[in-house]
Amino acid sequence: MLTPEQVKTYIEQGLACEHIELAGDGQHFQALIVCAEFRGKSRVQRHQRVYQALGERMREEVHALSMQTLTPEEWREQAV
Repeated sequence: MLTPEQVKTYIEQGLACEHIELAGDGQHFQALIVCAEFRGKSRVQRHQRVYQALGERMREEVHALSMQTLTPEEWREQAV
């Protein structure tokens, strides 16, 4: 069973993130992912990029991943 920290590490290995918050119970995870690569991409494209970073783990080990994917600018705006 995966830990949130393991999923976070897998995402960080495949995606240059500025910030990640990850929580979960071993099968179902919730993530806030901040990445400059998301600029100009739709929400679907952003999620596809995270799935790509997770690779086969997304099909085999992670049963559900709820994501909020933001650019650094969007993240800063939310913090205000």
